[in-house]
Amino acid sequence: MPVAYGHQDVWVRGYVDKVVIGCRGEIIARHPRSWDREDVIFDPVHYLPLIEQKINALDQAAPLQGWALPEEFATLCRLMEGRMAKHGRREYVQVLRLLESFDMADLHAAIKQALQLGAIGFDAVKHLILCRIERRPPRLDLSIYPYLPRATVETTSAKAYMGLLSSGKGEAA
Repeated sequence: MPVAYGHQDVWVRGYVDKVVIGCRGEIIARHPRSWDREDVIFDPVHYLPLIEQKINALDQAAPLQGWALPEEFATLCRLMEGRMAKHGRREYVQVLRLLESFDMADLHAAIKQALQLGAIGFDAVKHLILCRIERRPPRLDLSIYPYLPRATVETTSAKAYMGLLSSGKGEAA
């Protein structure tokens, strides 16, 4: 169950195919039922707030073992750790926590887009997923990411275009 409900009274209903956990009339977790002896079924998303507090447990946390995430998630984690060290790991867990509110497919698409744009950070991924859901174009302000490489764009002069036309390179085939 989500760690936010730790040390609280909960109710558990076991059905043939699932287990439902609730607190104060609200369903807080559903899991497929396992009939194996001493089997434990985790929902990794439930443990992310705790892992965010104890960030060094990210690699060894039992609830995250065997969590099959798309390859781009590992790439994002590596880049975030490489650029921001321990803070990057914490931001990566914040990205994973977006699964508390959004679908895996939407988050995966936002991470792929962030990697393509080189916008490696929680804020960028969150912005991209919101833009995707709201069907609006993203507007990223990269000035808040001082660790990202700067792009230099020079102003084009009209004289440069005229030079192309006079040399015959600007003519259509």
